[in-house]
Amino acid sequence: MKLLSKLIVLFGFNLFIFVPLIAHADDASRDKEIAERFAKCDTNHDGRLTKEDAEGCMPRIYDHFSYIDSTNKGYVTVAEIQAMANR
Repeated sequence: MKLLSKLIVLFGFNLFIFVPLIAHADDASRDKEIAERFAKCDTNHDGRLTKEDAEGCMPRIYDHFSYIDSTNKGYVTVAEIQAMANR
């Protein structure tokens, strides 16, 4: 019974340690995918994506453009999209 208790505690501790690492890896891979898609859509390579740029290329960004561009500057950056995705 003591062995079973120790195994349960050890297993639980490992989950506590590794789950945040897995979540971080998911964020990193998502950020990389966003950056790659952003680069394909940013046809003039200015680091900005307008609503028109996003329309055919990143439809979810297009649909939520005004929410991401909360200051109404007319464009979003890859960092803004990544920050929104990682919330």
